[in-house]
Amino acid sequence: MPAPESARAVKVTPISGFPELLPAERLAELHVLDVIREVFELHGFTPLETRAVEPVERLLGKGGDADKEIYGVTRLAARSDERGGTDGGLGLHFDLTVPFARYVLEHAGRLHFPFRRYQVQRVWRGERPQEGRYREFTQADIDVVDVGELPPHLEAEMPLVVAEAFRRLPVGEFRILVNNRKVPEGFYLGLGLTDVQGTLRVVDKLDKIGAEKVRDLLLEGGATAEQAEQVLALASIRTADTSFVERVRALGVSHPTLDEGLAALAAVVRAGEEQAPGTLVADLAIARGLDYYTGTVYETQLVGAEDWGSVSSGGRYDSLASDGRTTYPGVGISIGVTRLVQLLLARRGLTATRSTPAAVLVAVVDEESRRRSDTVAAALRARGVPCEVAPAAARFGKQIRYADRRGIPYVWFPGAAEDGGDQVKDIRSGAQTDADATTWVCPPADLRPAVVVTAP
Repeated sequence: MPAPESARAVKVTPISGFPELLPAERLAELHVLDVIREVFELHGFTPLETRAVEPVERLLGKGGDADKEIYGVTRLAARSDERGGTDGGLGLHFDLTVPFARYVLEHAGRLHFPFRRYQVQRVWRGERPQEGRYREFTQADIDVVDVGELPPHLEAEMPLVVAEAFRRLPVGEFRILVNNRKVPEGFYLGLGLTDVQGTLRVVDKLDKIGAEKVRDLLLEGGATAEQAEQVLALASIRTADTSFVERVRALGVSHPTLDEGLAALAAVVRAGEEQAPGTLVADLAIARGLDYYTGTVYETQLVGAEDWGSVSSGGRYDSLASDGRTTYPGVGISIGVTRLVQLLLARRGLTATRSTPAAVLVAVVDEESRRRSDTVAAALRARGVPCEVAPAAARFGKQIRYADRRGIPYVWFPGAAEDGGDQVKDIRSGAQTDADATTWVCPPADLRPAVVVTAP
């Protein structure tokens, strides 16, 4: 008779591209998410959550790739057509912009424009996992969508919101690289290159394959040697002020679209100089490969970890959402939360100071008196102090070691005072004092786990 499934030895192996965190790491990630949400809401963005699946044809129509990016969804219990269903052809969303565009079209009559939303959700991509790239990950997006026209000042607001969030996080020095798609598009048209989108996609590979291979791909695509050199010269321009305008002009290329792009990009950079000096950098190599970007585009890098790639990106799109009669232009930026957290874990030693939210462990003298310990814990929790009750009435030394292993700073001893009251012990300093669960104040620094980086 075969052994039941629960009794069989099962080899557990990780699935590549689906990261899982240890408790202290998860607490650190939640801190990152809390800070991001707080900043988004401070700027008036309203929370939104969309379904995890979209019709595959919608995903394919907005930058998807059936073989590389989209995970298809099917029923396991029975085929949909056998049950009379109509949900065939569904895929997990690979970003949050495509479902957001659908949401705007579906609910436009009940939304107030300009519509400011933030969204924090899981997304899935079926690409090959590698350092910093995963198959399942969390994104945190903000977008502003309007009807017909979108005020240009919003293109400067997006990176400044992200900059505020990053300044509150232990990410160290960072740069938000900005460009405007009209700059390279107008420049390429002024050079006589007609395959603008193809050229943008090639230039978007510059950081990955280098200038020589980009030059070869441009030549293979029909560019002359002089045109290829000019394309690379444009992509080499990077300034922290508006001097990029003169440097582009010095290349001797002119086109009306180029003029529009330079003016729009200069406005964004000037706003950055005023509100977040040194944070926004004009980088004319930034292209963003997705076709729906039409204006300013963004990529964010942590200084010293540029090889990890961008941890926040986005841009303006003039016609991502349209029902054929009304067009909803928008601009947005996305923080790759999982990408950012994994970078901080791997390179900066990001962690929480304890592996549990509990600030207090309430000791249990013996099992007969556990109800008293439970009462103490309830009183502490009612006043906002996270705590747990010891799992067993072991020797106090063992209960203290239990707290120490988890980083819990305080142990509460019911009935330990001379008058029969309680005492609380700071196990770091050894100080033990009389305390009452209805009045004791946990030091603010100990109330929640702190998030720290242990590497420079």
